[in-house]
Amino acid sequence: MSIRVVVADDQEIVRTGLTMILDAQPGIEVVGGAADGREAVELARRLRPEVCLFDVRMPRVDGIEATRALAGPGVTDPIAVVVITVFDLDDYVYSALKAGARGFLLKDAGPELLAQAVRAAAAGDALIAPSVTARLLRTFAGTGPAGPPVQPTDPLTDREEQILVAVARGRTNGEICAEFHITLSTVKTHIASLMAKIGARNRVEAAMWAYETDRVRNGSGRGGAPRR
Repeated sequence: MSIRVVVADDQEIVRTGLTMILDAQPGIEVVGGAADGREAVELARRLRPEVCLFDVRMPRVDGIEATRALAGPGVTDPIAVVVITVFDLDDYVYSALKAGARGFLLKDAGPELLAQAVRAAAAGDALIAPSVTARLLRTFAGTGPAGPPVQPTDPLTDREEQILVAVARGRTNGEICAEFHITLSTVKTHIASLMAKIGARNRVEAAMWAYETDRVRNGSGRGGAPRR
């Protein structure tokens, strides 16, 4: 089945262009478009797409608030949101991720990266533009309004620590498989386990937690020999 997408941008020419790019990708179908955030939220709640692609700056309700309404804390049945903008501003990225976005791209990302972000979001994964990932997380680690990072419900295993650091550095599941010589299912199991322990809803939140707890600044996970 195709990944159904709702696109929201206040500029019709941009909205049309994004729609054409996504519709040209195999397995992706744009099912609706909106010119402002309020319309986007209403459309998404009615159509229940797998992914929403939202611009940051929109009238009435901006992309951050629209993301929070559909994917933020407390939303019982969240919809995956990818935020896209022309502005390479850390404030926007951090706010979008805190609001629950599963991806953040610049509008010059190109069709391939755009499609990757949509597919990642639909699969429960996350993709952030490589140009902003590490800089953003390092800059804003521990500065958000939520207070100090939560403590894990149970200690992370050494392997989970290693995989957490890899996730925070933007590695895909396939790259993690190759790095640690483990299967894809094993990677997914470790990621699901560590996210449950730290209360992260997605890879982006796990990455932010890794920076907030100094795991990536220190350059490695905690503990000694890795466990599978």
